[in-house]
Amino acid sequence: MGNWKCALILCISLDFIASGSPFPNNLQQAFPIVEPDPGHTKLRLAREGLDVIEKITTPVAVVAVIGPYRSGKSFLLNQLLSLSCSEGFGVGHMRDTKTKGIWIWGTPVDLNINGVRTSVFYLDTEGFESVGKSNVYDDRIFALATVLSSVLIYNLPETIREADISRLSFAVELAEEFYGRVKGQDIAFEPAKLLWLIQRDFLQGKSVQEMVNEALQLVPNTDGDKNINQVNQIRESLAMMGENSTAFSLPQPHLQRTKLCDMKDDELDPTYVLKRDQLKQLVASIILPKIVQGKTLNGKEFVSFLEQILEALNKGEIPSTGSLVEIFNKGILERCLKLYSDMISRVSLPLSENSLQQSHKRSRELAMKAFDEQHFGRHHAKRSAVQLEEEIEKIYKNVVLANEYQSSKLCESLYTSCEDKMDQLQVLRLPSMAKFNAGFLQCNQSFEQKCVGPSKINYEQRLMKMMGKSKSLFIKEYNQRLFNWLVSFSLVMVVIGRFIIKFILIEIGAWIMFIFLETYTRMFWSAEALYYNPIWHVIVATWENLVYNPVLDLDRWAIQIMIMGALVLLYYRCYGKRKQGSGYVLPLFNTSSSTRPRSD
Repeated sequence: MGNWKCALILCISLDFIASGSPFPNNLQQAFPIVEPDPGHTKLRLAREGLDVIEKITTPVAVVAVIGPYRSGKSFLLNQLLSLSCSEGFGVGHMRDTKTKGIWIWGTPVDLNINGVRTSVFYLDTEGFESVGKSNVYDDRIFALATVLSSVLIYNLPETIREADISRLSFAVELAEEFYGRVKGQDIAFEPAKLLWLIQRDFLQGKSVQEMVNEALQLVPNTDGDKNINQVNQIRESLAMMGENSTAFSLPQPHLQRTKLCDMKDDELDPTYVLKRDQLKQLVASIILPKIVQGKTLNGKEFVSFLEQILEALNKGEIPSTGSLVEIFNKGILERCLKLYSDMISRVSLPLSENSLQQSHKRSRELAMKAFDEQHFGRHHAKRSAVQLEEEIEKIYKNVVLANEYQSSKLCESLYTSCEDKMDQLQVLRLPSMAKFNAGFLQCNQSFEQKCVGPSKINYEQRLMKMMGKSKSLFIKEYNQRLFNWLVSFSLVMVVIGRFIIKFILIEIGAWIMFIFLETYTRMFWSAEALYYNPIWHVIVATWENLVYNPVLDLDRWAIQIMIMGALVLLYYRCYGKRKQGSGYVLPLFNTSSSTRPRSD
């Protein structure tokens, strides 16, 4: 019979839960929903409390209390729920079972919020700064309460410390980061209503709201102090919760804090009781159902959301509060900086300024993309992103300097080579304008193709100036050298025609050429007009075709050809006459005695 009654009571209880009705007394207790692993470094789900939440079919809202270890969070929750210490959440100085992880009160408070029946759960969180836990564990608890709650009560004794602001800022960063990882980076984090609850007996003429506003106000930093910048960055990260924050002061309920759980309301400080009731009304007035992606969550959906967030928290490498997000992002920043450095170092220098800038742009975009995919936090990460930009620019400036050096080195080498080439063309054994122009064009094209980088324009100007001078000097000396060569050539042909070949026509032609060059040209052609005379153009054209043409570069092979020609002539002069006798090809001067009788 007893078993049948128990089963009946259980069925009625489950029916009440499914309908969203108040829970029966056997569920009037706290249940863990998140508990620490044995090492107190990560969190895991506790199904006992989650099963209670999953039965709720109405929209869910959550009031979470966070704060330091032994700051009275559990007692505060019992006061908000109108429960004694023996009935409600375990209080540290009363029981051995102090709060570990996150606990939920099994019976939600039903409220009508904007015409919608809402089940409000109250969460108690493990206090931070307790012995035997890592900072990372505290931060996970803090972040999880921040992202799950509709109203986040930050319970602080006496005053607001800089560490409290930093810790809350960090929790918001964590919550926003992992909310983004679960729901997508394009969805903004929906912050809870933040309630600063300061428990103190005196305010020194300031309201608690003024104290909070002053604590969150940006610190002037005209000198650019890095420490003050960091302080201001922490405050800026709370800007997203600034419009949703409220400050409230709560006096101490009684001087003997260890006996609070044994006291009734009439034994507590009347001011405390009045303020406590006002606090209840304030919480009820600001609470809203938990909304994710524009949709209110029921119990089952809330548990699913909790599971996703907790998985993201446990998988992520979370830095400690003291180090803040920049320290965590430092490793990512260094990896992204190395990625940029490796990519830009693969570029073969020198390059044109435009090509180098394009390579820099591509490498920078990939590095920034990698940082955006890996960085932690949103508000604090802006500083890390700016720092990454600055470091990339420093590397790029060094690359620009290296490119300028390599460009200058290469162009100087090409310039020197062209200068040597022009000097060689100035001293051709057989002057040739065609050969000079070919060398000039080849040097210019080689420089244009190979000289790259920022030094190109400067060296181009120097090269054009140098080559212009070389060409002017060559043209100036060209006519005189050609004239001298033609005179020398006519004399050589006289000697060859007279003594070697012994061909009278060659000798006569050479004498005519010599006389023409030495008399007529000097008498009727000035040195300046010589180059523009049509007859001289014919001579020059003939000379150019003879000296430098696609088949033969006479300047290069002149000596070899002369030696070979001399050997051939010598051969025919010495041996050809014996073989051919009087039938020698060339008409020579006959020195033998004539058959005609001499007449004296």
